[in-house]
Amino acid sequence: MPLQTTAPLSRRAATLIGFTAILLWSTLALATSSTGAVPPFLLTALTFAIGGAVGLATAVVRGVSLSVLRQPWPVWLHGVGGLFGYHFCYFSALKLAPPAEAGLIAYLWPLLIVLMSAFLPGEKLRPAHIGGALMGLAGTVVLLSGRAGSLGFAPEFVPGYLAAALCAVIWSVYSVASRHFAKVPTEVVAGFCLATAVLSALCHVAFEPSIWPAGGGEWLAVVALGIGPVGIAFYTWDIGMKRGDIRLLGVMSYAAPVLSTLLLVAAGFAALSWSLGLACALIVGGAAVATLLARR
Repeated sequence: MPLQTTAPLSRRAATLIGFTAILLWSTLALATSSTGAVPPFLLTALTFAIGGAVGLATAVVRGVSLSVLRQPWPVWLHGVGGLFGYHFCYFSALKLAPPAEAGLIAYLWPLLIVLMSAFLPGEKLRPAHIGGALMGLAGTVVLLSGRAGSLGFAPEFVPGYLAAALCAVIWSVYSVASRHFAKVPTEVVAGFCLATAVLSALCHVAFEPSIWPAGGGEWLAVVALGIGPVGIAFYTWDIGMKRGDIRLLGVMSYAAPVLSTLLLVAAGFAALSWSLGLACALIVGGAAVATLLARR
C-alpha cells in the first residue's frame, strides 16, 4: 500500500520496498496475457485509473488529506511526464519496430539509472555497479534473443528504435529525479496515475478500436493489473527511488524480465531454454557483483 516518504525509514528498508515493484512488474506479461484483446492505451487507462483509486482510498483510510495533491507544476510535470511519457513511447516503439529489438532498447533504463545516479548528491558510483548493470544488460540481450531466435536491427525500424530509446531515457530520468522530489509524499503518485489514465483514454479514442474486456476473467485480470503492477508497484518504486539505494535497484531491475519468463514457463505459456538459464546466471551474477563488491 502507499506509504509516506516522510515516515522514518531506513535506506535498506526503502530499498527492499522498492524491490517489491520489480517483483510486481515481473507479473505484467502473465497478467496482460489474460486481458484478451484489449488495446494497450485502453488497458493503460483502465489499470491506471484503478491504481490511482487504490492510492486515494488508501490515503483516506490512513487519514492523509487529499490536499496533498496540491503540488507545484514541476512535481506534476515530473510525475505525469514520467508515467504517461514512458507508456506512450513504449507503445509507439512496439508499433514501429519488432518487439524484441524495441524491448531490448527500452530496457536500457536500469543501466541508465545506475549511470545517472552518479550525479545525485551523496551517491558514489563504483565500477562494481557499472559491471553489475552491464551483466544484467547482457542477460537481457541473451533472454530476448533466445525468445526471438535472433536480434536484427534494420534501418526501416529506426523510428521505433528511437521511440524505445526515448522510453528508456524518460523512465530513468523520472526514477532518478524522484530523489530531487523526496519531500513530496508518495500519495501524490495517485494523482499521477489518474492523470495518466485520462491521457491514455484520450489516446485510445484517437488511435485505437474500442475492445473492452470480455467476461469476468478478463476484467479480473485488469483489476489485478491495476492493483498490483500498475498500482502498488509505482508507489513502492517511488519510495525506493526517494529513500533507497538507487544504484542497487537499477541493477536488480534486470531481474524483472527473467522472473517474468519464469512465470510464463510455470503457467505453460513459454518453455525452458538455455537462454533463460544463461540470462538468470548473468543477472544474478550482476546483482551479486553490484551488492558485494561495491560494499568492499
